[in-house]
Parts: sequence; C-alpha cells; structure tokens
Amino acid sequence: MANEASGSAPATRNPLADPSVELSARRTGMSFQRTRMSADRTLMSVIRTSISLISFGFTIFQFFQKLRDSNVFKDPQTAPRTFGQSLVWLGVAMLIVGILYHLQFMSGLRREREALCSEGLIHEESHFPVSLTLLVALALLAIGIFALLSMTMHSGPFG
Repeated sequence: MANEASGSAPATRNPLADPSVELSARRTGMSFQRTRMSADRTLMSVIRTSISLISFGFTIFQFFQKLRDSNVFKDPQTAPRTFGQSLVWLGVAMLIVGILYHLQFMSGLRREREALCSEGLIHEESHFPVSLTLLVALALLAIGIFALLSMTMHSGPFG
C-alpha cells in the first residue's frame, strides 16, 4: 500500500513466497519426477517384451540352423528359420518405436517443466538425469541389430 500511495509501481512478488503456493510447487515438482519414473517403467516393459521376442526368435533361428547344419533335415526348412528371424525383427522394431516414444515424451515433459520453472511456479532444484533405462534400451537395440546382421549375413559369432 505504501508503494501505491507514493505512486511508484508495486514490487513484483515471488509466487513461491506464499507457504500454500510453496507446498503446491513442491508437490508439482515431485509429480514431474513420478511422471518421469512412470515413463521409465513404460520403457522397461517395452524392453522386457523386446528381449522376449529377440531371444525367442534367435533361439528358434539357431535351433533350426543347427539341425540343418547337422543334416537332420534333408531340405533347408527355411520357414521356421524365417519365423525366428521375423520375431527378432519385430523385437528390434518394437524397441525402436519404444525408444522414440520415450524420447518424444521426455522432451515434452522437459519443455512443460521448463515453462513452469520460468513462470516461477515450481522450483528448479530437481533435475532430470539421463535415464539409465534408456541407456539399457539403446544397448539392447545394438545387440538386436548385431544379431540380425549376424543372422542375415551368416557371419560373426551368432551366424
């Protein structure tokens, strides 16, 4: 009121100075962390399914490859091997889509968090570290691609 009476402009107020806003800001900041962890759990379920598809497909492929190499079958029996290879392709494709979705979702979440930070509605103290789940997904993707190359080119330790 003294500022208004003297004619000067009122001082800008920090919204986080109010205790009720402070508590709300902390809760909102924690909800961003919970959402980030939820996105990691979603990526983990994609990883789990991709591992199952890749390993099962690779096992089918190798089983029929060994039967063919030991002359158990007279004809090549390519259908089961192709099915195994298709499962590996499906696992790798699913992993690529899961990684892209995760990156897109996290980018949007970071933008939303930065907007709230710039408006002073949440604290900037909590950060978004690199997702270890994403690093594992990228490592599995490299292994899956390596297995596919090995299966299609019949070379390397998996061929």
